[in-house]
Amino acid sequence: MIALEPHAEGVILLVRARPGARRNEIRGAQAGMLKVCVTQVAEKGKANKAIVEFLSKSLGLRKSQIELLSGETSAQKRFLIRDVSLEELQAVLVKSSMS
Repeated sequence: MIALEPHAEGVILLVRARPGARRNEIRGAQAGMLKVCVTQVAEKGKANKAIVEFLSKSLGLRKSQIELLSGETSAQKRFLIRDVSLEELQAVLVKSSMS
């Protein structure tokens, strides 16, 4: 189960990032965080941008809805997902991890 935190502007999604992977994919939950693998290497924020792009495609969101709050240089990141309710994001995450 992925831990989601309510926020005044949407929902906070905890992500465990794995840059430099063979392919972009969501690998389910790990320690309450969504495990996201991206092919982009972690240099000068490139992997963070790749994660935002991949999350927007995978979850059917606009890139402008996703903002990195903390963890810029860490594997553990906190993303603010704007204009979505906790229930909506939970449902989308369940659907995307099944496919």
